[in-house]
Amino acid sequence: MELLKAKILTMKDLAKRVAFWRMLGDKIVFTNGCFDILHPGHVYLLSACKQEGDRLVVGLNADVSVKRLKGKTRPINNEQSRAIVLSALGDVDAVILFEEDTPLHLITALQPDVLIKGGDWEVSTIVGADVVRANGGLVKTIPYLDGHSTTAIIEKSNY
Repeated sequence: MELLKAKILTMKDLAKRVAFWRMLGDKIVFTNGCFDILHPGHVYLLSACKQEGDRLVVGLNADVSVKRLKGKTRPINNEQSRAIVLSALGDVDAVILFEEDTPLHLITALQPDVLIKGGDWEVSTIVGADVVRANGGLVKTIPYLDGHSTTAIIEKSNY
């Protein structure tokens, strides 16, 4: 469990790690989300993100943020559980929790080389896209994997 928790970082520790990775010449990819009930769509997105660079940083909405965005019955899994599950995935190099509704401050601080969101987003509406592009980075979406969503899983479980 300690090895998994070692990927869950504070902003200070993540900034140091990203600086080290950059010193090695690694390309940093950033994505974010709630990742409440991990499903094949999430795994597909994270795998596709990792293919765009050397290191994948996942910004994870903290519980308070998920409640504001998804409603009072969410998240199903608490932030520490979600962070541990994400950190267990081989494609994920670091996880950082954030309490705001968007990860703009993380993107601004980290200056990733690539910013990626799922295909349900238009590139023009991705928070932080202007920051990444101004630094010469790439912003893109990964096509949605049809038939997989946390909301659908929750609805199905209510039958």
